[in-house]
Parts: sequence; structure tokens; C-alpha cells
Amino acid sequence: MNSPRTLSVVILVSGGGSNLQAFIDAAGSGGLDIKIAAVISNNADAFGLERARRAGIDAVSIDHRGFDSREQFDEALGDAIDAYHPDLIILAGFMRILTPAFVARFEGRVLNIHPSLLPKYPGLHTHQRALDAGDDWHGVTVHFVSAELDGGPPVLQARVPVLDGDDADTLAARVLAIEHQIYPEAVRLVQTGRVRWSEGKAWLDDQPLTTPAAFDPGSKPGA
Repeated sequence: MNSPRTLSVVILVSGGGSNLQAFIDAAGSGGLDIKIAAVISNNADAFGLERARRAGIDAVSIDHRGFDSREQFDEALGDAIDAYHPDLIILAGFMRILTPAFVARFEGRVLNIHPSLLPKYPGLHTHQRALDAGDDWHGVTVHFVSAELDGGPPVLQARVPVLDGDDADTLAARVLAIEHQIYPEAVRLVQTGRVRWSEGKAWLDDQPLTTPAAFDPGSKPGA
């Protein structure tokens, strides 16, 4: 297991950046030992960039529309990330499908959060899909990124009950509240050396995770 150290991270956003704010708050309170080196967005108008500026964090915009291909954009994005030499890249509402070349370039160093109980409902509209299926439980999963969309090795997962009268908006709001807790916790597990990537798998406490660890806001996984 690696020794705990301050983790340098770059966070990628496309929109409002509420998960970014959760990281800014956790780092500012001392609850999470990370240094947010930069926030990068493909959208110059993303409010997440303003959140970064207000916190004194480098805010970088790279408009994907200025490139002829996804591959060219991802190469420029990767170069911008590498300029900060981060230990970890955090996708926080980054609405771009990353190319295999980008994923290979940063293999084992990219985390994402997805609003479903993966492998259920990869992709978009997860809340409505859970409602349409009549699911009793919905939730959120933090996973390492692989070339397969929302298919990388999962790290942490939290369940959220589907309540009578829920619509996609009310369910999404409850899932988002859990996202703001589970995502910093997943990064804390990486920062403390308890979670790592090896051989294409996620490991917790030197054991391969065949299923994601369960996250309970009132406790810590494996504690």
C-alpha cells in the first residue's frame, strides 16, 4: 500500500461544477489532502471555471469545437493536463467521450462518477431509465476510466431508494447529494493509498475489487 501524501489533481468539468465545489470545500476544510492544480473545461462558459477562479485555482478553457477531430482535441487536452503533472485526473461532469488514446495516456489515473448502479444504465438519462424499469434502488458509482464508456473498474457505490412519486428531477437531486459525499471519499481512498489501479483492476487494501465497495455516508468503507 502506498504511503499517504498530498495528491495533486486536475479536475475536468463541462458545466456547473457542483462536484468540483465539493472537492474545493473538502480540500479547504482539511478533510481531503489534495491540491487542485487546475480546472479544465471544454466549455468557456462553464460555471465550474468561475468556481475555480473564486478559489484561486487555475481555470483553463479548451474549446473542443476548435479541433477537427476528437483525437486532436484529446491530444491538446492531454498536453494541458500534463503541464500540471497531476497524480490524478477527476472527471466532474465532463461531457466528452474520451478517446482510447487519451485513456491509454493516463491509464489508472482517471476517476469518473456515474449516476447509476453500474453496470446498470451506462450513458445518459439514468434517472428516467431507473424509473421506467420500476427499480426500487438507484444510485451512484465512482470508477476508474477505461476505453469502454462507463465500463472501467468500479471503486465505490452508493444506493439511493426510489420513492413513491419520484420523477427524474427529484431522484436526480437525491443522487447528486450523495455524489458530493462519495466522490471526495473515493479520492481520499486513493490519496491514502488504500485504493489503487493495477493490472486493469481497482484494488482496495491490496485486494482486487470484484464488486465496488459500498459507501455509507455514516461510515467509511473497510474502516
